[in-house]
Amino acid sequence: MRGGRIFGIGMALLLAARPAVAQDILYSDDATRACLTAAQDSVAQEACIGASANACMSANDLGGTTMGMGGCLDREYQYWDGLLNAYYQTAIARAKKMDAEVRAYTPEAAVAEQTLREMQRAWIPYRDAACDFERAQWGGGTGGGPAAVGCLMRMTGEQALSLGRFGYGQ
Repeated sequence: MRGGRIFGIGMALLLAARPAVAQDILYSDDATRACLTAAQDSVAQEACIGASANACMSANDLGGTTMGMGGCLDREYQYWDGLLNAYYQTAIARAKKMDAEVRAYTPEAAVAEQTLREMQRAWIPYRDAACDFERAQWGGGTGGGPAAVGCLMRMTGEQALSLGRFGYGQ
């Protein structure tokens, strides 16, 4: 009876500690930011996607575990998602300005803002479906989580950089 109780207590402690592992990951956006600052062109910028996640996985004892990889990848995904949202706002402002200038000469051609919004709205479900497909390649295995988050990070980073170039956000 005592052994079962100890096992139960041990499992409860293990399960209670699990969420803390993801929260305790040491992460910084510095590697990605430094890479972007040094990047000379769009190809070099895209190579920066994953720099901070890779540094995070190397710096943490649990960085090579499913939870560690997922945590590091998710934190960099959050970085790119924030950048994407900022660049989108800049791109929308630029598109509105373009439309105002074009409207004076050819009103029917003033569609930059509308098409930018449509493009972004179409891109989000495409990205999500592409990353679901990437997860499916793992056949339900534990690698599917990090694969999906890595896909979200990569595709969101690529889209952020694309919007940044259009809106001159960089």
